[in-house]
Formats: sequence, C-alpha cells, structure tokens
Amino acid sequence: MYGDPETVRKILTESGDTWAVVGLSSNRRRAAYGVAEVLQRFGKRIVPVHPKAETVHGEKGYASLADIPFEVDVVDVFVRSDLAGEVADEAAAIGAKAVWFQLGVIDEAAYDRARAAGLAMVMDKCPAIEIPRLGLAGRFS
Repeated sequence: MYGDPETVRKILTESGDTWAVVGLSSNRRRAAYGVAEVLQRFGKRIVPVHPKAETVHGEKGYASLADIPFEVDVVDVFVRSDLAGEVADEAAAIGAKAVWFQLGVIDEAAYDRARAAGLAMVMDKCPAIEIPRLGLAGRFS
C-alpha cells in the first residue's frame, strides 16, 4: 500500500547510490546496523545520521541531514513514527530524490507531503527484504 513494487524497484535501482540512514549508530543490535550493511553490499554508499555522529561501516556520521556536505539521493528512516514526518520534510529540504520509512515507521501525512514534493516514497518496508524479494540480490558487489 505504501510503496508499490515498481516504486520500490526504482528507489533501489534508479534513485541514486548515496543513502542517508537516519538513526544509524554503531549499535550492532539495532536493525539499522544490519540493513546499512546490506545496502553497502548492494553497492550503496551509506551515510550514518545520528545525534552521536558516529562512524559506522567505515562511513563518517553526521548529526543531521542538514549537516551532510554532499548530495543525498535516498533518506532511509529508522526513527519512531512520531519523528519520521520531520525527517521526511528535511529530506525534501535537502533535495533528496526519495524517502524510505522502515518497517513499522508509518506517517501517512508525511507520505503524502513527500509525494506532493516530488519525492519517491516507500513506507513500512525494508530494503534488506525487498532486494531479494524483487530478485535484485544478483546485483550485489
């Protein structure tokens, strides 16, 4: 409902290779850590975004999307639903092409705003699940 297979495929294959992962820290027990690792294997450059601005998977972290000094293609959101809308708005403000809300992250108003701003949007899905489901796993480096 919040991301048809074609939109999911487009974000994964055509929207660009720089993915800001909001909520990514060095905590290996968090879902963001493992998903970011999958994205790297899929050929994406991950950019950790977390208040601690930690380096994760060899990539320098930033405290906010606005602090990233280069273009970001996709913003992958691992924050609570009540915080996700603000992140989607920030993604539009920095010129991202797409926003991806992870499993369980749902904000229908943010979804509508992102789409209205021209961003591709997926909500309540995980790229680590969608990559093999869509047969894209063969694209791994």
